[in-house]
Amino acid sequence: MARFSVPVSILDRANNREGFSEADALSAVLERAEMADRLGYRRFWVAEHHAVAGIAGSAPAVLMAALAARTGSIRIGSGGVMLPNHQPLVVAEQAATLQALYPGRIDLGLGRSVGFTPAVRAALQAGPAEAEQFEEQLGQLLAYLNGTAPITARPRDSGRTPVFVLATGAGVEIAARAGLGVVLGGPALFRRNSAGQTGALERYRSAFRPSDRFPRPYVLAAVNVAVADSEEKARELLLPEAHAMADSRTKGVFPALSPAEGAAALSARQQDLVRATLATSVYGTAGQVHGRLEELAASFGADELLVTGGAFDIEGQRESDRLLASLF
Repeated sequence: MARFSVPVSILDRANNREGFSEADALSAVLERAEMADRLGYRRFWVAEHHAVAGIAGSAPAVLMAALAARTGSIRIGSGGVMLPNHQPLVVAEQAATLQALYPGRIDLGLGRSVGFTPAVRAALQAGPAEAEQFEEQLGQLLAYLNGTAPITARPRDSGRTPVFVLATGAGVEIAARAGLGVVLGGPALFRRNSAGQTGALERYRSAFRPSDRFPRPYVLAAVNVAVADSEEKARELLLPEAHAMADSRTKGVFPALSPAEGAAALSARQQDLVRATLATSVYGTAGQVHGRLEELAASFGADELLVTGGAFDIEGQRESDRLLASLF
């Protein structure tokens, strides 16, 4: 079987698991990153969520420091830091500090989402207006990193840290104007037009302005992936998170992952949401997954694949990571 034509990376959201502590969840992220480093994955990213019952990852910069210290060569990054929740200078300083400590290994992925609930938004002192100011905040952050602002983030970054934008809403156009990499995933990645492309990618590539960080467009295609020795076993790995997503959409709470067989009976609406999640996921045997991911990468001209999705079964997830790594 031919090797993947593009690099493969991992985004781990630090899912909590029923019956385990939040400290266990963070330890599992560290252990997964160590294994991903040994297996040859290009990047290992973590995300920012606040006051979400099912996710322990709330402070990407802190977790990135621990991950970089526990690994040797894999790139460590955020997917992403939600810029409306922070002062751009502070985010720039955190990234620059990590880059100084671990030269050439730090990525900065940025999102424009604000808190999941009104209470979280109030606690963060953030709201819709902050999200609308994302492009301005992004410009400030880049200026601090580049040394073109009235003050410069210390330690000096000098444009070394690759910056990516999560393509939610107007994110693709903002990334294009700033000359940054873009991360596209979920339904937007699978929604094709008659030419086989997504409108978001077309807008990104046509509006892209080359920069020192990215001389040409760079697309990370983020896809939920699970690999096992049968398609059914791979599907079972994805079900706990699909059930949790369905809960979040219908009950407003994203819970800790629980075993798929232990999930409560789902409503018709929740069953539809689970099916929708699986429809935008790639799962199966190594051979099946290889073919589907290669097709995706070729269809969209993706420069890199970013594997997402959390499993309740930690050993099953480790085996999935191992089987996927055998393909590149």
